Parts: sequence; C-alpha cells; structure tokens
Amino acid sequence: MPDGTLSPTTLHRAVFADLRPEQLYAILRLRVDVFVVEQECAYPELDGRDAEPDAIHLWHEAGGEVLSTARLLVDRGGAEVVGRIGRIATAPAARSRGLAGELIAAGLEHFAGLPVILGAQAHLEGYYGRFGFRRSGPDYDEDGIPHLPMRREAG
Repeated sequence: MPDGTLSPTTLHRAVFADLRPEQLYAILRLRVDVFVVEQECAYPELDGRDAEPDAIHLWHEAGGEVLSTARLLVDRGGAEVVGRIGRIATAPAARSRGLAGELIAAGLEHFAGLPVILGAQAHLEGYYGRFGFRRSGPDYDEDGIPHLPMRREAG
C-alpha cells in the first residue's frame, strides 16, 4: 500500500489459541496504534478478554499486513446472553475501503440469533445505525472521548 495501490484483502477469523504469535502481535499493534497513539487514550488496551475461550478475532490482511481488526465476545452477565462487537480498528492507509463494515457484518453473522451490543464513539452513532444498532443508554465518557451504548436486537 505504500505506493498508493489497493491490495486485495483477505478476512481472517480465529480464536486466541489459534493465532500465530506474529498475527496476534500485528492485531494488538494496530489496536494500540489507533486507540492509544492516534486517539491519545492512555488506557489498558490489553484487558484480559482477548484470550477468553469463545473470543473471536477478525482481521483483514493484505501482503502480510493487518489492515483492520475487530473482536467478538460473548457477555453472559445477568439473565441474557448477548454478543459484543468491539475493538474495531482500521489502519489509516486502509480507511474508506469498507473494511470496518465487513468486520461488523461478519460479527453480526457470527452472532445470528443473539442481540448484539457495542460501545460506540458518539460521532459514529449514525454509522452503526446503518447496521441496525440503536442507542441503548445514556452517553458516557471513555478516556476523554464521548461514547454511547448501542444494541441490535436478535433477528
């Protein structure tokens, strides 16, 4: 991508135990580059949930480079089981190619039959709304960035 050409991408999915060390490193590096460095949020990106047995890591790769990533989790708190899509990040040079949308669609397919939740940056409410997500609670601040909870009902 350095020469401005768009390489074809491949969507990958794996549980933590099946990730090769270099894949895990590239996924985590992209998340840190976007969330911690670019967005200037000093927070514990490694939150312990990546290694959960049913966590699924999705990522697009081209030419050995991770271009985008998302994490799928199952939340079993309370009386309801819900899917959670999070840690959606795209490398700056790969933005506006629809990669994040493909990750969200893959997550929704994975969680077919379950309600799905996510914590959205407030300015992305309309974007996630295109996938059927609706605001599900009040705004909140996460590391100085306005967020809101969103939910998409099952079906």
